[in-house]
Amino acid sequence: MSRLVTIYGGSGFVGRYIARRMAQKGWRVRVAVRRPHEAIFVKPYGVVGQVAPVACNLRDDDSVRSVMRGADAVINCVGTFDRRGKNNFDAIQVEGARRVAKMASETGVGRMVQISAIGADADGPSLYGQSKAKGEEAVLEYMPEAVILRPSVIFGAEDNFFNRFAGMTRFSPVLPVVGGGTKFQPVYVDNVAEAAVMGATGDAAPGIYELGGPDVHTFRELMQQMLGVIRRRRLIVNIPFALARPMGIVMDGVEFLSGGLIPAQITRDQVDSLKRDNVVSEGAKGLDALGIHPTAMEAVLSDYLWRFRPSGQYSDIKESARNLRQG
Repeated sequence: MSRLVTIYGGSGFVGRYIARRMAQKGWRVRVAVRRPHEAIFVKPYGVVGQVAPVACNLRDDDSVRSVMRGADAVINCVGTFDRRGKNNFDAIQVEGARRVAKMASETGVGRMVQISAIGADADGPSLYGQSKAKGEEAVLEYMPEAVILRPSVIFGAEDNFFNRFAGMTRFSPVLPVVGGGTKFQPVYVDNVAEAAVMGATGDAAPGIYELGGPDVHTFRELMQQMLGVIRRRRLIVNIPFALARPMGIVMDGVEFLSGGLIPAQITRDQVDSLKRDNVVSEGAKGLDALGIHPTAMEAVLSDYLWRFRPSGQYSDIKESARNLRQG
């Protein structure tokens, strides 16, 4: 019988790429999600019955244990940017990670992979980064041989980074950013998935890996590159931290008072996290230690950001026709 992996959050942005790669390697894949009927799209990743979405509540011991039964490896991709409510930082990124690791240890699961973040730091400025660090500690307490992956900002067709800012350009001549000088090292989602698969299959040594792409850019430079891909001109305006933090506090309050109906465009905690560069630390193990060649943004961005161009899918055709007329 083929081996089985349970992927918590396996239908999410990163999880779906991991699920596809695990299926391609012949593993049976159990995709543990809150709403399995919304994760039906993962089934074609393998042959009939190979990939199965199952219901799981990461805040419940029995739920986490039941979907782990019989698994040879577990991968936890679940994360949140919500610091309030039932599924907050502590519930998901600390206690949720602890629960998965504890159940894995108790049930004899051989390997565990935890998707964390480069900003994980128990003494860091943001609650998000602190919760990621506490989650790592909880995982290592029960699964000391776990593989922990800390990616920088992740890009790919379903990302909420480039897609979000490209969408903003449709409605405004100004593109506001907080921390325009903050450095990032964007990493392609499938590179992260490949690293996770290596951890689950035993092809990666236990430990912490910081994952970044081949290039480091400031936030402003990333926006300039994105604008070049979608062929739009917009004024990039950097909002100083001294102004951004009060804005985040106000937006947090509006979101809270509206019961989440009016989501905050930026939170106080996000402002705090942007005060630090989001790049691979000097001397840290990364993609190179896994033998993974990082994919450059230039090779991928145009594949999914074309829809934000003024002429969408016809942009290249129109430009070609314009060049012919000029010739």
